[in-house]
Amino acid sequence: MLEPLVVIPVYDHEHAIGAVVQGVRASGLPCLLVDDGSHPACAQVLQALAQAHPEQVSLLRLAVNQGKGGAMLAGFAEAARRGHTHVLQIDADGQHDPADIPRFVSLATQHPQAVICGIPVYDDSVPKARLYGRYATHIWVWINTLSLQIRDSMCGFRLYPLAPVTRLVGEETIGRRMDFDSEILVRLFWRGVQVISLPTRVTYPSDGVSHFDVWRDNVRISRMHTRLFFGMLRRAPRLLWRRVAGTGAA
Repeated sequence: MLEPLVVIPVYDHEHAIGAVVQGVRASGLPCLLVDDGSHPACAQVLQALAQAHPEQVSLLRLAVNQGKGGAMLAGFAEAARRGHTHVLQIDADGQHDPADIPRFVSLATQHPQAVICGIPVYDDSVPKARLYGRYATHIWVWINTLSLQIRDSMCGFRLYPLAPVTRLVGEETIGRRMDFDSEILVRLFWRGVQVISLPTRVTYPSDGVSHFDVWRDNVRISRMHTRLFFGMLRRAPRLLWRRVAGTGAA
């Protein structure tokens, strides 16, 4: 039986997070806000949300900003401590539609050992440079998995089975900032975890705040793809055999 916990990594999204939490609460799932070292204005909003809905919303505060990946790793650890089986990740900036949460949970109920990964269905609000720039990462992910099965590795709306994630983060180092989303999917895929894609509507973003640092994060992502490429070379025979045997992620 699935026991999912919604984990929302938050860094200074005080204007959007209220609507996101309201949408999550409508799903009926418990929600953990991970305050990733936000400034006082956002920290106060998060505290108020947790106090207003203590039966469903809880708050984990990180004293120092650790990046999206660091916040999610803290959320995974807390979810495991509480005995949850799955973690549903959704971004705090309002670009994802919480009304789709039941669709993720329904698909995970059918495939409890798989990652259910959102595929963005964009409206006209998406910046064209961001849209086209994603394809560089898509291509690298397809190279590093020797597969086209991970159709989008950058969407921050996804549902993880917690057991394989806990094993992975206990044994390997995962990027702690904007390199996190792609890297954890590739490394889970390498370990034989099924990845199932689910289209979901995406808008850009409701509060106009993005923490993507064009220079630093692109350098991190490039380094991540390079590390994964050499990791793929060591795993290539096994990955190719999985394709031949028909056991690759779907």
